[in-house]
Amino acid sequence: MKFPFLPVLFIAISLPVLAATEPPREWIDSDTGHRVIRLSDEPGTSSLYFNLNAYSPDGKKMVVMTREGISTIDLGTRKVEPLVAGRVHVIVVGHKTGDVYYSERKDGENWIFATNLETKATRRIAVVPKGGVSSVNADETLMAGTYSEVEDRGWQHGAAHRQEPEHPRPEYTAKWPDGRPMSFATAKELRLHQHLMRIRSEPPMSLFTLNIATGKITVILRQKEWLNHVQFSPTDPNLIMFCHEGPWHEVNRLWTIHTDGTHLTKVHTRTMNMEIWGHEFFSPDGKTIWYDLQTPRGEVFWLAGYDIATGHNTWYALRRNEWSVHYNVSKDGTMFAGDGGDSDMVAHAPNGKWLYLFRPRKVPDVAGIKAPNSANLIQPGRLISEKLVNMSRQDYRLEPNVTFSPDQKWVIFRSNMFGPTQVFAVQIAKAK
Repeated sequence: MKFPFLPVLFIAISLPVLAATEPPREWIDSDTGHRVIRLSDEPGTSSLYFNLNAYSPDGKKMVVMTREGISTIDLGTRKVEPLVAGRVHVIVVGHKTGDVYYSERKDGENWIFATNLETKATRRIAVVPKGGVSSVNADETLMAGTYSEVEDRGWQHGAAHRQEPEHPRPEYTAKWPDGRPMSFATAKELRLHQHLMRIRSEPPMSLFTLNIATGKITVILRQKEWLNHVQFSPTDPNLIMFCHEGPWHEVNRLWTIHTDGTHLTKVHTRTMNMEIWGHEFFSPDGKTIWYDLQTPRGEVFWLAGYDIATGHNTWYALRRNEWSVHYNVSKDGTMFAGDGGDSDMVAHAPNGKWLYLFRPRKVPDVAGIKAPNSANLIQPGRLISEKLVNMSRQDYRLEPNVTFSPDQKWVIFRSNMFGPTQVFAVQIAKAK
């Protein structure tokens, strides 16, 4: 992918001095030396959640959500083009066909559609009477999702993590019973805990597949847990990852299962009190599951990797200020990105509001010595960080959700640093 150079004067600026007007089309971040460009035209435009594929198979187009519906951005020309009108929810862009799959709420049911990014031809996939689908497999034959046995909840299939661009950022005013203000992070955790306890007192939730050709729904797992973050492997059409949602210190969060309901596997096992892990995602080659790991919560930070074929674990250490709400990995696996976090979040980082580029470095065996069972032990390492964008003006109630562009030259993110949400990209190579 190549972003065209526009004949404008580049000025290194510090974001805190910018007026809250229309965001600049591009600038060089004076704190990092990296070039940042705005991809979106309209305020209220938002990129997808970090673990959802937003790119066409040829890497030329990106799908975004707008106030009017779904649009595409040509990554070579920056042309924004409407694709689907209406209040719909993007599920994912198919890795095979380039269709964008999305749902629309009608009369209490989820109608699932697919629209091709090039031809704009639209087809209806199915009507899901309860719950919702949240992923499409690699060969686009199956979708997967969850539903509750008792009622349909919007938060059940991702709304707890979705920031609708149509709505302004909320002002948070929750308080403790004695009148003291409650932090946004605390209130969110209490809300999640209430949902988790409610689910565990009710009939099970179900994880299901939906046959795209026939519309047939098949339940493959029923559990008395809050099932969420359902993701298909980007390469194995028969592998699903999902989580037990809720306060991370209370749940065994991360699991995989095959589409026929077999091989239910717990990916990570807790070894200490308050050890937490989550915000999991597949590597583009489908070989590794990466996730945020803290041992214990808010104290020691890792980006952990689980090799699906062997079960081998790699843990990359991060400093407190480098902890990020979400991480992502480049197509070739040589780089990671993080979207930082504010001081109210779990790391309580005093200076964490940055977008980061990370390069992994494994720790070599000390003096070349190996323990007899070294092949089964954790491979340690460290992420070497480089700051990409000063996010000091970001309200982190909108999470930036970093992704790598298909050509691995840019990190794309959403931001409200200038007011309404827009989509931006920062160039990995420093400006000259």
